[in-house]
Amino acid sequence: MTSFTAPDPAFEARVRASFERQGIMRLIGARMTRVEPGRVEIELPYRADLTQQHGYFHAGVTSTIADSAGGYAGYTLFPAASSVLTVEYKMNLVAPADGEKLVAIGQVKKSGRSLTVCELEVRAVKGGAARPCAYGLQTLMCMMGRADAPA
Repeated sequence: MTSFTAPDPAFEARVRASFERQGIMRLIGARMTRVEPGRVEIELPYRADLTQQHGYFHAGVTSTIADSAGGYAGYTLFPAASSVLTVEYKMNLVAPADGEKLVAIGQVKKSGRSLTVCELEVRAVKGGAARPCAYGLQTLMCMMGRADAPA
């Protein structure tokens, strides 16, 4: 795994504050559980209202937490006076998202001045065992000089 150094010593507080401003994460009940340079994890407990017709987590919910995990993984490596936008991502759903919770992992693969590429993985946790249910790849844009909006 590649090791990264965040240029902003206050990256974790900045990332967590931005995450708290995401209404969609509050709506679905997602929590940011890990923040380190180039890596973020987001957990989402099971709720029946987040499922599709078979009772599994809906693909849209699975993709939503993956997008945020990758976006914030990239954001950990951005300068303080910047913000992040996803410009592209692709998800492969490889198994039903069947579990008590989902864990989305965003991991930076290449951090650039303008564009950053992240790998995404979502695991369904059931009975204490985590099983990958989705993989993805994401491209992010660093919005220099445009800090994240205040609350």
